[in-house]
Amino acid sequence: MRAAIIGIGSLGTIIGALITKGGKPIDLFDSYKDNVDALNRFGATITGALDLNVPVTAYTPDQMTGEYDLVFLLTKQTNNHSVLPQLLPHLRCDSVVCTLQNGVPEDSVASIVGRGRTVGGAVGFGATWLRPGVSSLTSSYATVEKFAFEIGEIDGVLRPRLKTVQEYLECVGATEIRDNLMGIKFTKVLMNSTFSGMSAALGCTFGDVLANPKAMTCLAFVANECIAVAHARGVGLVEMQGEDLEFFELKSAADIPSKMTLYRKIWGPHAKLKASMLQDLEKGRECEINYINGVICQQGRACGIPTPFNDRIVELVTEAQTRRGVNDFSYLSRFDGLLEKYAKEHTLAF
Repeated sequence: MRAAIIGIGSLGTIIGALITKGGKPIDLFDSYKDNVDALNRFGATITGALDLNVPVTAYTPDQMTGEYDLVFLLTKQTNNHSVLPQLLPHLRCDSVVCTLQNGVPEDSVASIVGRGRTVGGAVGFGATWLRPGVSSLTSSYATVEKFAFEIGEIDGVLRPRLKTVQEYLECVGATEIRDNLMGIKFTKVLMNSTFSGMSAALGCTFGDVLANPKAMTCLAFVANECIAVAHARGVGLVEMQGEDLEFFELKSAADIPSKMTLYRKIWGPHAKLKASMLQDLEKGRECEINYINGVICQQGRACGIPTPFNDRIVELVTEAQTRRGVNDFSYLSRFDGLLEKYAKEHTLAF
């Protein structure tokens, strides 16, 4: 069994290290040569909620040889158009490509590698890439142990190959096989578009968002738009991390205060996390905003569902990306007009 991870950033470093530590050989591929050199010389180092160093084998993509049975895709979606065609010569007809990317990438991945070779999944923890070969686990390790991954097939059929994928990922943490992949993906989009979206838009950690009532009010509207778009697509959200995220649907702004306890319960363990999109902005790189909040905006327009709060996040992050900079918390004022319009049904203290 030959397995590989493509994309050794914040999550790829941790996943690669723990799969290797779990006794399953896996090759790590990354286009950043300094990262590859550090991984080979010093091993994959995890800090934060874990303190671990694991010797690994890493390569640049041009060094890939032979065929792989299982490939985990952890690159940014922005790189799929270049990464996936290079992978094709190294896949057999029955190889499996498991995308663990943000957003809803399964159809676009399948359009290149083939629907019959594509499975998908959602990652239930966060990390921050520190430097070549080193990643910090910014979610609690208890979260990884309980809610690391949820995986499934595009058509919902539970094929035996999912067990193989599960065996590898369970070296990292609990991995649940689900028969509603699109439900999983839209649920993860909600999780990412809310806190990751606000983190990138305001240049802050998840904890900073949690601590600010005004930011949390905006976030509650972001979540509600995600749910409205999913429902318009005929998709119901699924339980994630043991909680029913349909609970975040709003009948009016008056519902918002009652949602805060569950937001704190789910995202409190991730308070130190900075969105990977924000990490990209800090490095002057293109981020995945169009594949996270942008998915809700695009599909909202297609379904006739207004998405003004997701639109504003996309606007703010795109502005930061264009100027190769990072916003700060003062940009929260850019939501004031929307709050005045949408929160007027209830007096909200900011």
